[in-house]
Amino acid sequence: MCLINFQLNDHEKYKLVMAANRDEEYHRPTEPAKFWNDDMNVLAGRDLRGTGTWLGITRDGRISALTNIRNSDELLNTNLKTRGLLVSGFLQSESSAENYLSGIKAEAGEYSGFNLIAGSPDELYYLNNYENEVQKIEDGIHGLSNHHLDTPWPKVLKGKQMLLKITSGKDIDMEALFSLLKDNDTAPAEDLPDTGLSNELETQLSPLFIDTGNYGTRCSTVLVVDKEDNVEFIERTYEHGRLIDERQFAFTIR
Repeated sequence: MCLINFQLNDHEKYKLVMAANRDEEYHRPTEPAKFWNDDMNVLAGRDLRGTGTWLGITRDGRISALTNIRNSDELLNTNLKTRGLLVSGFLQSESSAENYLSGIKAEAGEYSGFNLIAGSPDELYYLNNYENEVQKIEDGIHGLSNHHLDTPWPKVLKGKQMLLKITSGKDIDMEALFSLLKDNDTAPAEDLPDTGLSNELETQLSPLFIDTGNYGTRCSTVLVVDKEDNVEFIERTYEHGRLIDERQFAFTIR
């Protein structure tokens, strides 16, 4: 997953509002969101190559999400563990988020660069394996792409600004959240980050919603949890920018 914009404990009706895009190669086998057959407590999509996931929630309110850290020096190392297991590992564990992430610190070098969020609608924690320090996320609006939490990349800044506007009222317009995630404007050349890629490729990867020849936004997920612990989870799946599937789920955290 390459973009997560979210608001935590800063809305009169909702504890958590999250809008996220997963960017991946189109040929990578993926299962859309559902309650898993082998663990009906977990609601998430599934990467069928690594068996992990990029974003999920459980019936008892455990939440986790992941983005990769873009580093061209790591692309040729195929001996590292799949990062999606970090998300499913938390969703299927009984550890507190803080303890789980503290445990991951010891083995962080076994994975390519990652940003990992874990917790509940009431509190979230963050770890990346470059700084390798567990951080409690402050209440408010945040953005995470392929660097660290709240790094001011153009897509992160734009997503946070759009999310602030969407959450300024009492109710949340779910279609407005999906419109945020579907924004495909490229960033100006002078604002592009330098991650070791060519300027052309950095430009192609700069929108919130990506569509290149073999790689792009595979799915968009909107997750909201209100103050009564009612969950609404909607996933839209895309192929080359075209909507091909939608899954909707609603339940109350037990």
